[in-house]
Amino acid sequence: LARKPIYDDLPPSRSKAPSSKAPEPSTSTSTSPTPTDRLASQIRRVRLSIHDYSASVESSFNNFMSAVLTQERSFTSTIASLAPPQESNERIMPGALYVLVAAMSGSILTRNQNVLLRATVPFAVGLGAAWVVLPLTTRNVADLVWTYEEKAPLVAENHLRVRGAAIEGWKQIKLRGEKVGEWSEETIREGRKAVEGWVSKGT
Repeated sequence: LARKPIYDDLPPSRSKAPSSKAPEPSTSTSTSPTPTDRLASQIRRVRLSIHDYSASVESSFNNFMSAVLTQERSFTSTIASLAPPQESNERIMPGALYVLVAAMSGSILTRNQNVLLRATVPFAVGLGAAWVVLPLTTRNVADLVWTYEEKAPLVAENHLRVRGAAIEGWKQIKLRGEKVGEWSEETIREGRKAVEGWVSKGT
């Protein structure tokens, strides 16, 4: 019997073919910004800064104008509140001229006096003329001044003290004037009686 080769039962050898699969291209992209992106970012930052600055300037200007308008309204309302009522017979323009003339006359009367009299007498004469000629306006001005003086207690206290002394002095002057008037009337009455007695005796 012929021997069968021992290699006949073996399957034919299969050589592995080399892998022909190509490597996949890398899909990862670079994350660093391009010069165009950096320029756009800088432009955006500058635009935001300019917008914030312009908004701040506009807000400051609006606040300033609001404050100016508020002060203007307050000033005009304050000046309007100093005027006398329309139903009163008080007129500011001729009265103010009279007050000015009175103050100038006080300055003329004290031009040869000391500094204290030259500083106080015109003011006192003008103030007295204002109370006589423009009583309502002077009262409104005094009330306005008092509202400012109340913010300084020391000034308000001195004002009250001076005002009290002035009122008391005015009362004393008025009282003495009344007494002088009564004395003069009594003297005139007695003199008239004496003259009438002499006339009656002569007749």
